[in-house]
Amino acid sequence: MRVSDFDFNLPESLIAQTPLLDRSASRLMVLDRQTGKVIHENFTAIIDYLNKGDCLVLNDTRVLPARLFGEKKETGAKIEVLLLKQLENDQWETLVKPAKRVRKGTVLSFGNGLLEGECIEELEHGGRIIHFKYSGIFHEILDQLGEMPLPPYIHEQLEDQERYQTVFAKHRGSAAAPTAGLHFTEELLQKIEEKGVHIAYITLHVGLGTFRPVSVESVDEHEMHAEFYQMTAGTAQLLNKVKDEGGRILSVGTTSTRTLETIANEGNGRFLESSGWTDIFIYPGYQFTAIDGMITNFHLPKSTLVMLVSALAGRDHILHAYNEAVKQQYRFFSFGDAMFITNLDDNS
Repeated sequence: MRVSDFDFNLPESLIAQTPLLDRSASRLMVLDRQTGKVIHENFTAIIDYLNKGDCLVLNDTRVLPARLFGEKKETGAKIEVLLLKQLENDQWETLVKPAKRVRKGTVLSFGNGLLEGECIEELEHGGRIIHFKYSGIFHEILDQLGEMPLPPYIHEQLEDQERYQTVFAKHRGSAAAPTAGLHFTEELLQKIEEKGVHIAYITLHVGLGTFRPVSVESVDEHEMHAEFYQMTAGTAQLLNKVKDEGGRILSVGTTSTRTLETIANEGNGRFLESSGWTDIFIYPGYQFTAIDGMITNFHLPKSTLVMLVSALAGRDHILHAYNEAVKQQYRFFSFGDAMFITNLDDNS
């Protein structure tokens, strides 16, 4: 299976540059994973496709304002640093631009010296381990100096940084938003619960893999970067109860999907209180253990995310649906519209 098998034509004009004023005003494409049938809806209609006793699983990670703009202390050269993963003793794995200017031993200054960082290790593809020095609380300094790490295909400035956070964002740690969750408002979530649908939260901190394209030709040669996840005992108990009572587990986003599948695989189909690092790579041929359906956005051509949704609905169904989305001028990527992959026969 080749990466090129997951390519499709996407006009640049369909890449959403700004979020809608109303989170839930986006469009929704419902895709029957069995037949490939497509239904066009507004996102608020998602409630009509959820059954009493189902469980909607949301990723409650919170995006760090992880993009820092500083300078080399020695020369004043401008440097951009993207925080990716917190290590130990104030050390972070980062992406640096331009990387050639930051070598081991380089000292960087941010906010006129409010924060300093020394490169202590050089990694591949512009990666650097930086040891930060500061007075006070790191995350308060980051809130003051950092900007939201919007994906490279978004060229507009984000006026309200909270629009790149879900309304249920809680645990700091992501380098990117779990964007399928951006469509939900507190009011819509309340209506979903009032229908008798359970809502559960898990955490996966989105990391380095989000920013790297697939650079190999054969799908099975691609290596995913590990990301931290966590599921509480209460969530595990709820998910097991829903499954035992015949309800569906419906994940919101590829991050929730990867977390649920990782935990269910380790538990032989059962959910357990768990935390750790996952590098699970889901592509066609994968047998799903945890989920029965998924709400997701429209993804980049030839990306691991397109491969994941193709594993759930079939490559042909996904490419047909994506071509239909292009024809109907759906909005793509982080601030774009949504797709619900489901078995329509399961809707009561």
